[in-house]
Amino acid sequence: MIFILIPVFNRVSFTIACLNSLRMQTYKDFRVVVINDGSSDGTKEMLKTKFPEVHVINGDGNLWWTAATNLGVKYALENNADYILTLNNDTIANEDFLEKMMYWADQKPNALLGAFAIDADTKKAVYGGEKINWYFCSSINLLKILPSDKQNGLHPVTHFPGRGLLIPTKVFRTIGLYDEKTFPHYTADYDFTFRANKQNFEIYCNFDSKIYIFPKESGAIQNRINRSFKNYLQHLFGKKGEANLRNIFMLTIRHCPKILIPTYLLIAFIKRIFGYWKPNYSK
Repeated sequence: MIFILIPVFNRVSFTIACLNSLRMQTYKDFRVVVINDGSSDGTKEMLKTKFPEVHVINGDGNLWWTAATNLGVKYALENNADYILTLNNDTIANEDFLEKMMYWADQKPNALLGAFAIDADTKKAVYGGEKINWYFCSSINLLKILPSDKQNGLHPVTHFPGRGLLIPTKVFRTIGLYDEKTFPHYTADYDFTFRANKQNFEIYCNFDSKIYIFPKESGAIQNRINRSFKNYLQHLFGKKGEANLRNIFMLTIRHCPKILIPTYLLIAFIKRIFGYWKPNYSK
């Protein structure tokens, strides 16, 4: 059975849409666990009345993504989950999302499988996984190198975000939980997948398994849209800062080949310190 973990903090309308899309799945062998971290917008009451089948774990507002997800992972492991799927509440799953995940999971039972992301408004492909190149201090989005007729099935990647990631429970039992102490919000998912890859668990983007996302609604994008010096500091140093310099430093120290660490860090810091002010800044 799949345990689907959805950490939430407010944005109740997104949670409703996400859960409704899961109700429509063609594949039915799953349970949904929502980790509600102190939402103040009626999320708790809504879950009770509209989605009584959902198991809810309540937090006090101080969990952030990583600790909230870890609570869900512990619950899933205690209840004999076969797979754990991490999902953001601002996503809508295609009706055959889980069916296509499990088709490929049967072919690759020890692999981590990430979802192909499509912009819910424009219907354009947004994310198909990445391959990091430590030597050239860059990460290549597969959408930039795969022709459209090849954007199907599985394609290997080096890491993957937690937004729609199917993980065999064997991975958690082998490498442990997400590192909530070092990466309380951003970057914990990348660190986890890098760690899994080092233990010989393959990672793929599953182009057949689609989720729809709302890129402009993310806190990181809003931070860059509403530029200010305060938001700039949040961007570089805050827990919700996408380009948090401490996170980048720790991720690089852990996973970059040692001989390349100084060069990679220098370029990565320059990109994030100065890139925030560019009109089309992206990681």
